[in-house]
Amino acid sequence: MEQETRQSIDFNTIVREIPATAVKVITNATTFFREMPKVGGFVEPLIFMVGIGIVTGVINFILSLFGVGYAQSFGMALTSIVLTPILVAIFGFVGALILFLIWKILGSQESYETAYRCGAYVTAISPITTILHIIPYLGSILSLLWMTYLIVIASSEVHNIQRKKAWIVFGIIFVIFAIMSLTSQFAARRMASRMERFQQEMGKQMKDLSPEEARKAAQDLLKQMQQRQQK
Repeated sequence: MEQETRQSIDFNTIVREIPATAVKVITNATTFFREMPKVGGFVEPLIFMVGIGIVTGVINFILSLFGVGYAQSFGMALTSIVLTPILVAIFGFVGALILFLIWKILGSQESYETAYRCGAYVTAISPITTILHIIPYLGSILSLLWMTYLIVIASSEVHNIQRKKAWIVFGIIFVIFAIMSLTSQFAARRMASRMERFQQEMGKQMKDLSPEEARKAAQDLLKQMQQRQQK
């Protein structure tokens, strides 16, 4: 009974400390990672990530009410409140493994647990970067750059890797992801613009048409869209 009570108190303490921990990562990353315990289990960082994931999901939901954010519908936005922390918890272990391998190649002597703890606390910026993504193109670049900065700080303070070396390696990774992000955003916006023009043309052509004429007009417009996309 006493053991269960102690576990409950520990859990509640971890949850209560999430805001303060997040603020410290955001405002003074160097000190945070320098003082961060390298061991201590997976529960604390996992709870931190899930808590941040819930906040991120709620922010995404609120943004969707104003027509911005990742979610394209009210239902998707509502679902994101539940899915975001679950996905964060799952992919946190995968991301930690990738970081662990990179840090090992760079000469780190730390364990997977330490890598996991670093990756978990880096997610402290997720609620802010979710808002930053409102800004077309620039928002995603700033988010990636901020995350890269935190990983470089963790590389130096926790894994004893020279910052110059860390910046070179993670800087290259940043450039790759930045190009991928910009390319995907550009393609998505171009497709959205085409769909908007398609709907406008379709509305103009189908006005006052019979059902048969409307069907034929829709087929012609689809063919035109396909030809434009091929070009």
